[in-house]
Amino acid sequence: MAAATTRRAASSLVSRCLFSRSAAAGQPAVPSALRKPDGTRGLLPGVLQRFSTAAVAEEPIAPPVQVNYTKLLINGNFVDSASGKTFPTVDPRTGEVIAHVAEGDAEDINRAVAVARKAFDEGPWPKMTAYERSRILLRFADLIEKHNDELAALETWDNGKPYEQAAHIEVPMVARLMRYYAGWADKIHGLIVPADGPHHVQVLHEPIGVAGQIIPWNFPLLMFAWKVGPALACGNTVVLKTAEQTPLSALYISKLLHEAGLPEGVLNVISGFGPTAGAALASHMDVDKLAFTGSTDTGKIVLELAARSNLKPVTLELGGKSPFIIMDDADVDQAVELAHFALFFNQGQCCCAGSRTFVHERVYDQFVEKAKARALKRVVGDPFRKGVEQGPQIDDEQFNKILRYVRSGVDSGATLVTGGDRLGDKGFYIQPTIFSDVQDGMKIAQEEIFGPVQSILKFKDLDEVIKRANATQYGLAAGVFTNNIDTANTLTRALRVGTVWVNCFDVFDAAIPFGGYKMSGIGREKGIDSLKNYLQVKAVVTPLKNAAWL
Repeated sequence: MAAATTRRAASSLVSRCLFSRSAAAGQPAVPSALRKPDGTRGLLPGVLQRFSTAAVAEEPIAPPVQVNYTKLLINGNFVDSASGKTFPTVDPRTGEVIAHVAEGDAEDINRAVAVARKAFDEGPWPKMTAYERSRILLRFADLIEKHNDELAALETWDNGKPYEQAAHIEVPMVARLMRYYAGWADKIHGLIVPADGPHHVQVLHEPIGVAGQIIPWNFPLLMFAWKVGPALACGNTVVLKTAEQTPLSALYISKLLHEAGLPEGVLNVISGFGPTAGAALASHMDVDKLAFTGSTDTGKIVLELAARSNLKPVTLELGGKSPFIIMDDADVDQAVELAHFALFFNQGQCCCAGSRTFVHERVYDQFVEKAKARALKRVVGDPFRKGVEQGPQIDDEQFNKILRYVRSGVDSGATLVTGGDRLGDKGFYIQPTIFSDVQDGMKIAQEEIFGPVQSILKFKDLDEVIKRANATQYGLAAGVFTNNIDTANTLTRALRVGTVWVNCFDVFDAAIPFGGYKMSGIGREKGIDSLKNYLQVKAVVTPLKNAAWL
C-alpha cells in the first residue's frame, strides 16, 4: 500500500460509507449450538447454520515477529518487577502462552512515579523547547512507520484482531496521531488579557506534571497514542499501565520512542493488574493527573481512588451502548453493510459499537433477512490469514461473558436469527450473532456485551426512536442512516452522545474529539480538546505604572 493511501485510510479508521467490501464465499454448513441451562449443547431450531470459517479449522499461522520486550520500562531501562513475579500473556487464537511478562505492583508504580517526578522537576523534557519536543515526536512517528509490520504482528498476536486491520489502519493511525500532536507542541500558548485597571495580565498554559495513564486491551496501540501523544506534547512525564491481556505492543513502541530521543524517565510503562498496579497508580499522591479508558464500573473505582488521594483531575473514556438508527428512506443494502461494520468491527470489542440497531418498521423485516445473510458470509478465523474479518475474542473471560449474554437473549424471548455459539474447539472464536425482536428492557439491549452480538430493535417514528435511544445510562456515540437532511439534523441534536456519525461510522480522525455523555466518561480524547487534559491554567498579574495604554 502506498504511503499516501495508508495515511488516508488511517485518518478515518475504515469509514464504511462506500460499502465496497465483499465477504468471502461461505464454507459448508457448520452446526451452531448453544449451551443449555443444564450444560448440554443442542441445535437451535430455525437457524441456518453456515459461516465462512475455513480459517478456524486450519493450523494457526506462526506470527512473523519475535517477542523481545517483556520487562517493565522504568527510567529508560527494561527491568524486572520488584517482586520478581511474572504473568502469562495468551494467544487468543489458541489459549496458549505467548510470553511471561513482568508483573508490576505498588512498589513498581512507586519506582516509576519517582523517576517520572524527577524527570519533570529536574529533567530536560519540560524545559526543552517545544520545537525540540515536536522533533522527537516526529522522529517517533517515522520509526512507527518503519516498524509498522512488527507492531501490527504483536498487536494481532496478543489481541486477536485481524492483521490487515492492525497493519493497514491502526498502526498508520498511531503514526498520524503522533505527527498531529507533534504539530501542536510548539503551538500551545497563553493569552494577554485586558483588566479593568492598570495591570498586565498573562494567562499561562503549563504542563500539569506527572500523568498516570491506564489503557485497555481492545486497541492497545491506539489508546497508547491517544494518551501519550497529548501528554508529551504538553511537556508532561508519564507512568502508563498496560492492560494485563495485551502488554506486548506498548513495550515495543515505547522502546521506539526512546530511540527517537525521549529522555530517560519521561515515559515509564508498567505491565500488571488493575487491583494492584492500577489502584496504586490511581491513588498515588505524587501523580498530578489520571487518564483511564475501560469499563464504566472500573472507571467509578478509578475516580474514587483519585478523589480519596490527592483529588487529581481524571479523564475517563468508558462504556457505551450506542444506537444505530436506520430510517425508512435508507438504502437497505447499504444500511445493512454499515450496521454490520458498526457492530462487528474489532470482534465487537469496541466501546462505541453500534450495539442497538434501531430499524424503522417499514424496512425491518427486509433488514433482518439481509443482516442475517451478511453475518453468515462473515469470514471468521486466524487473524493472520488474509481476508479474515473476525478473529477470536480477547480471552476466556470475555468469551464466556459473551455467551452468557447470548443465553440471556434467548431466555428473555429475543429471536436468535443466526450464530449464538463458539466456532471451532480451540481459542476464543464466537459466531457472528444476531437477535431480532429485541425489546428495550432486555439485558442484551441495556448492557455492554463487548462482542459480536447484534441486537435489532423495531421503531415507528422519529420521536419514539429519540426517546428510546436516549433511555440508557451511556452516551458515547450514535449512528444515523438517512437520506433526509432534516431527519439527520433532528437526530444529531437530540441524541445525548459525544459523537454522532451520519451515514458513516467509526470515523476517527486525529483532530476529531472523542468522549461521552453521562456514564460514558468525563473529558475528551484526540483533537485540541485533549490538550486541555494535560495543561494547568495560571493567571499572572503585574501592576502597571504610567502605562501608555491599558
